[in-house]
Amino acid sequence: MADDSRSFSSGTFGSYAAIGDSFTEGVGDPGPDGTFVGWADRFAVLLADQRPEGTFRYANLAVRGKLLDQIVEDQVPRAKELAPDLVSFCAGGNDIIRLGTDPDEVAERFERALADLKPAVGTVMVTTGFDTRGVALLRHLRGKIATYNGHVRAIADRYDCPVLDLWSLKSVQDRRAWDGDRLHLSAEGHTRVALRAAQVLGLEVPADPDQPWPPLPPRGTLEVRRDDIHWAREYLVPWIGRRLRGESSGDAVSAKRPDLLPL
Repeated sequence: MADDSRSFSSGTFGSYAAIGDSFTEGVGDPGPDGTFVGWADRFAVLLADQRPEGTFRYANLAVRGKLLDQIVEDQVPRAKELAPDLVSFCAGGNDIIRLGTDPDEVAERFERALADLKPAVGTVMVTTGFDTRGVALLRHLRGKIATYNGHVRAIADRYDCPVLDLWSLKSVQDRRAWDGDRLHLSAEGHTRVALRAAQVLGLEVPADPDQPWPPLPPRGTLEVRRDDIHWAREYLVPWIGRRLRGESSGDAVSAKRPDLLPL
């Protein structure tokens, strides 16, 4: 696994803002009130634990379905206004999975956005994409995602940004790390990403994000086929329909935490 840890003294970060799409909003990890939780919220709690009670502030600007340019237009300026000590910047995934997009060109736009954001805030942590070898809908995009990841890592080196490397997080390649739609992480998957994010910043964590999963009983061919049919009917067909209509799952969604508020 790549070592992207940085050495930060405990309590360095007094504020954190998360920008991105459904991954950072927390889709797949619903809370008791129906609002999604997700890795960024869980990571924020780990950061808050490093500070005296009531002194840590957190904002989550991410909105599901957003493309890189939409994130740059709507969320990056707000993050600059908030000027937190830490920003997590995850964007470009929805661009990469679209037909005809060029990962080299998407990376160029990502770098321009990062160059604009970084002088206005403290540390910017960037993220790579997941290894999609086990995701039926996205398996054919694995090479494209790997190309984009290579660019993100090179950009991070140029701007001295810590990298949350999701490709190397092997534990999220287990199907239990994913929600029923097979496109978003489950609560346990989000938890493991939050733990890994804390490790990247040099924090001690309460559990190993790469801890092996318990063995699963074998599944028969009929059960697998039944699950695939249910997934296609419940998730794949609506997803394709939105693409054909030019709609996004986030068209009527606002940021769940647009201000830096105490945790």
